[in-house]
Amino acid sequence: MSNLYGDYNRKIDYVFKIVLIGDSAVGKSQLLARFARNEFNLDSKATIGVEFQTKTLLVDNRTVKAQIWDTAGQERYRAVTSAYYRGAVGAMLVYDLTKRQSFDHMVRWLEELRGHADKNIVIMLIGNKCDLGSLRAVPVEDAQEFAERENLFFMETSALQSTNVEDAFMTILTEIYRIISKNTLTANPGADYGKSQSLKGTRIIVPGQESDSGGKSGGCCMSS
Repeated sequence: MSNLYGDYNRKIDYVFKIVLIGDSAVGKSQLLARFARNEFNLDSKATIGVEFQTKTLLVDNRTVKAQIWDTAGQERYRAVTSAYYRGAVGAMLVYDLTKRQSFDHMVRWLEELRGHADKNIVIMLIGNKCDLGSLRAVPVEDAQEFAERENLFFMETSALQSTNVEDAFMTILTEIYRIISKNTLTANPGADYGKSQSLKGTRIIVPGQESDSGGKSGGCCMSS
């Protein structure tokens, strides 16, 4: 269905804007670096304002340019970053599973996101740093319960070890593509399918999360 090996000479069929949001130091920039460039920088500095990177890839043999915005988590930058939610068709809510407070703040981040973005934006909850399972402060069950209650996808990742990073981004991009391509069956051929209004009227239904998610302290969980 999908892969990361896009032909850069191919015509771009879709541009999908995705925002990464969450507290400072939860690993948003590292997740982006791992996905976009397969890099991890131990000396990574806090993001100032907003940065973005792009990656071109194939989804169901269509060329998709993912435009991924990395927003600063510090309180003083929140007024700056809120404007960047507009036009986003996907969002990743990222917390550090070794820091309970970063998970507790997900309610606030989700509220802010839904206040600025299209109501049908595809959202994934990301518990990052699952390589530090022995320091886990957020049980898998707590995150799954929150994701189910709020109709979010959920996955645990490790940017350091590259665990589930590609899967997380491809899951959200494939879901966006599925919704938008379905809508284009009756849409104007000249429509800009990369804009959030393409999702209007489509309800996002998260598949059941019934698998035993392996709540072991050292494991990573994925639900989709």
